Order: sequence, then structure tokens, then C-alpha cells
Amino acid sequence: MTTATTTDWQQRHARDLMASYAPPLRLLVRGEGAWVWDEDGTQYLDFLGGIAVNSLGHAHPVVVEAAGRQASLMVHVSNYFATPSQLELAERLKRITGAGEAGRVYFGNSGAEANEAAFKLARRTGRPRILALKNAFHGRTMGALALTGKPALQEPFLPMVPGVEHLDSTVEALAEAMRDDVAALIVEPIKGETGVVPLPEGYLRAARELTERHGALLIVDEIQTGVGRTGRWFDFQHEGIVPDAVTIAKGIAGGVPLSAMVTFGAASDLLQRGDHGSTFGGNPFATAVANAVLEEIERADLMGNADRRGRQIRAAVEGLGSPVVTEVRGRGLLIGIGTVQDAAPAVAAAALEAGLIVNAINPTSIRIAPPLIIGDEEVAAFTDRFRTALAAV
Repeated sequence: MTTATTTDWQQRHARDLMASYAPPLRLLVRGEGAWVWDEDGTQYLDFLGGIAVNSLGHAHPVVVEAAGRQASLMVHVSNYFATPSQLELAERLKRITGAGEAGRVYFGNSGAEANEAAFKLARRTGRPRILALKNAFHGRTMGALALTGKPALQEPFLPMVPGVEHLDSTVEALAEAMRDDVAALIVEPIKGETGVVPLPEGYLRAARELTERHGALLIVDEIQTGVGRTGRWFDFQHEGIVPDAVTIAKGIAGGVPLSAMVTFGAASDLLQRGDHGSTFGGNPFATAVANAVLEEIERADLMGNADRRGRQIRAAVEGLGSPVVTEVRGRGLLIGIGTVQDAAPAVAAAALEAGLIVNAINPTSIRIAPPLIIGDEEVAAFTDRFRTALAAV
């Protein structure tokens, strides 16, 4: 069998796949833990984790076993039927979010789908206005895109779904906009696609107080921050608040497509039969893998590891003393590294050449979101390779 050259696979990709993404950087063929290999056998340290998706890294035995076991039983049955893994996962999500007995779970397949469900939840209040934040990202489907506060992404697809207003990320702007006709406020506690930028200190607590005062829903988008990534199951738990709904995806099933919206209290009664649905959402295969992933995160204290390793990585980057680095942001293992103007893409490219996968999310921000399983060896390898990348810029 002849191995395709790099030129061959690049040509095939350009010919056969929709041109809605940038050209791929490498052709990856396998992974193990926090490491991946391309078709030439070159090894890379994966500190992007499929964009905060591969909670347990690549080919983790827990994921392999759960996937194989469930595939041998059934993969899909439709939502006319319940399955044990679906029921188990719903109960688990109610527990780890803190939604409790009154909570309810809706399953989808992607973060955008979870946020579409949240959009409908807000509409079901009967109120006309939905508040979101500038420079936030909630997905690329039309409803989720309307929530996304990035005009450049919206412009080719105007007009947007109406009724959404985008605010500055300040308590003052929120207080001015909040009235009794607001259905919901949706926020990311850390704006991942903006460069891993946390909300201002105290914002979520103020948002909870203001939404409660005016009878509006507080919806927290934890697509990127959730499932243990910031040192708690969900980032809002650092603030000690209880939202009305939380949206979850990415790391929930370790790479198998799955998402969820979990509702709290009275918000659980808003969506009624026929209001929303998904053919694949909550299928037995994805939910079985998710149960195994979440159980392993809990068993191995990977939330504690995310907190410890995140502090270790931030200290390591700051300790490099590079003039290219301007700041280090984020929490746990969702980290943004600020760079001098326009340096981030060059840093990411140099890192790839040094065998390290990171992401230049914009011209001045590097995003890293490694698997939650990383240890001293991976942190040391990251530090050495990132140092090499910075020196090359």
C-alpha cells in the first residue's frame, strides 16, 4: 500500500471538503494520552485537546472499553425509547451541576445545539428580549449565531434571528439593559473564542442578582469551560451561584459528539412536548461513553489535577520571561497566553514545528486546553517546546 504524500492529502482535502475551515495543518493518524502522531510518524504534544474536547486524552482505556462495550449492545434506538445509559447520564448531570431533583436534561450533539435549546427555553418565557455579551461565542447555527456577539461572523448571514441585544461585559451595562421584558441573559464565564478572557470579577454574582430581581433566566454557556476544565465541574460553581440553565458539550464524552442543556427549578417546566428534539441526541453510545468519562474524571480527581496543572503551566509561561508574552489568563486547564501585536500566529506555527499543538485564537492570543490527565512529564515537555517556539518568533 502506497502512503499518500502531504501534497496528496492536502489536495484531497481541498477537492472534497467544504472550504469553511482553514487548510488543515497536519494529517493525524493516531493518539495516545496527550500525544498524537502524523502520517510521517512525527510526534506532537497535544495541548489543544481537540479544542477542550478530549478530557481524557487520546485512546484512554476507559473510553475504549465503554465504546466497545456499548457498540456491541446498541448504538442508536431513537428517542421513542429510553436506554439505561441515557437515564444514568441525566441523573449524573443533575447531580454534578447542582440542579437537583427539580432539574431536567435535554440532550443534543454539539454546543451550538445545546445553545439552540437554550434560545428556545428563553423564547418560552414569552418575553421579547434576550441579552448576550459582545465578543462572546455561542455557536454557528442561526440561533446560536444570533447570540454570538461577533458582527464579522454574523454579517454574511444577515438578517439574524431578532430579539437579541449584545452588551459590554460590565455590570453597569447589564444593569442599564435589564428590565422586566428580558427573557434571559446568556453568558460564557470565560470567553474562549475571544482569547480565554474571563468575565470581570463579580460579574456572574451581579448577573444572578439582577436576573432574579427582574424574573429573567440566567443561562450559563459552559461548552468550553465545563466538565472539570477549570477545576470544578462547571466554572459558575467557582462563584457560588445557581443559574436557570447551563449548556454543556465538548469534554462531556471525551470526543464522542454529545451535548446537553440542564435546567434548574422553574425553568425545567418551560419546554413542553414537541417544542424541541434531536434524532441522535442522547443516544446510548454517546451517553455510555459520557458516563465513563465523567466517572473517571471524578475517580481520578482530574478536576483537582486541572487546577494544579493550570497553576503550574501559568507559572512556567510567566517564568520564561519572554518579551513576546504580555499576560497569562484563564483558570484550570483553559489558558490564554497574550502576546505582543500579531505574534500569536507565528508562535503557534513555531510551536507546531517544535512538536507542540496550541491554537492562535486571534493575532494576540494563544489558547491551550490540554487533556485533564496531563502530569509533570507533559508540563515539562510543553515548557521546553513553548520556549523554543517563543525564541523562534
